Amino acid sequence: MADTQFGPMGWTPERLESLAGKTYIITGANSGTGFAASRILLSKGAKVLMLNRSAKKSTAAIEELKREVGNDADVSYVRLDLADLESVREAAGQVLRIVSKVDGLICNAAIAQVPTQKFTKDGFESQLGTNHYGHFVLCGMLFDRIEQSSGRIVVVSSLGYKMGLRTIQFDDINWDDNYHQNRTYCHSKLAQMMFAYELQDKIRASAKNVKVFVCHPGSSSTSLIKTSGGPITRFLFSLMSLTPIVQSAEKGAYPEVMCATEDALEQRAFYGPTGRMEMVGPVGKGTLEPYAVDKAVMVRLWALTENETGFSWAV
Repeated sequence: MADTQFGPMGWTPERLESLAGKTYIITGANSGTGFAASRILLSKGAKVLMLNRSAKKSTAAIEELKREVGNDADVSYVRLDLADLESVREAAGQVLRIVSKVDGLICNAAIAQVPTQKFTKDGFESQLGTNHYGHFVLCGMLFDRIEQSSGRIVVVSSLGYKMGLRTIQFDDINWDDNYHQNRTYCHSKLAQMMFAYELQDKIRASAKNVKVFVCHPGSSSTSLIKTSGGPITRFLFSLMSLTPIVQSAEKGAYPEVMCATEDALEQRAFYGPTGRMEMVGPVGKGTLEPYAVDKAVMVRLWALTENETGFSWAV
């Protein structure tokens, strides 16, 4: 049954009031849902700092946003490569130097459907390393700045978390024995969710003032598959994009903007489209499967992630 908290049309940006004085940081914001989220936030007067890998694409995105929103749009970027923990640390350090407050950090960037096993600069399976480990360190380094503003962390996951192993493969975390472009991707998205829900528990225990939300864009027409997927996957998604089960990147951005701004939300939830198969349709509270909040697995994953990344949270 579809969530009706925000009415039959679900949550839309029309609910937003002025965001003047607010600062949002978005990873992977030069295209797709990250770009659309930037545009929505800027249109309401917020400041947006994009964390992107490509300087060229970031410059082009900023120019486009200023054309669409206005030359006074407060948008800038810092280079970040989530597949390189040294880059993550450098980017976080730069953010701390130039941004005095963070009202929301949206962990939007991802790679998906990498056809053959690849590794990050630090030796991690590329999808887990980019989607989970990179964001884990980034969130940890910016956490105190976010807490100073009573801000939020928004983790953008995927319905794919239902399509893989439904747990963390601790005995072969890099998928050396059974690499599969889709199941390994789903593994990384489940890891992101478990990180977020465990962070919620840690914040509650330490009485810190940061809210953490988890969402997904549904099935949205973005460059995600085109940039990291193999030829067959790209072809199949291009066919899907012609059907009603794929929506625009603009609508795919609604859940993350909602989670970054809306007051009337639960934290132990999974937000996104609530229509057909929860892939498209009105945005609201979707289905959260019990294995995504398996406490024993969440605790073990947190400890493993701290050990793998060499980063320990102060929360």
